[in-house]
Amino acid sequence: MKEVTLEVLHDAANRLLFEMSEDQYKTLLAEFSSLMNQKEILDSVEGLGDYSPMTFPFSCENSYLREDEPVLPLSRAEALSNAGSVKDHQIKIPKVVG
Repeated sequence: MKEVTLEVLHDAANRLLFEMSEDQYKTLLAEFSSLMNQKEILDSVEGLGDYSPMTFPFSCENSYLREDEPVLPLSRAEALSNAGSVKDHQIKIPKVVG
């Protein structure tokens, strides 16, 4: 992995059009350093690769959602039947841009 330095942070901020003070860069660099130290500690744990990553810690049931069942789409006439104004088989709406 590429080492995170002040130059890398300046380059990333420039590409993302961020404006940061030098103090903010130094704080961000310190936070990256702390995160990388924590990652190294986790990488040193034996057998950690035997487990699959946890994406969400709680079981989530969506019993309130119905099953998707394919149905035929509305015909053009049915879709336009409730439109206030129709022109050339399209719904006509007022002009929005002046």
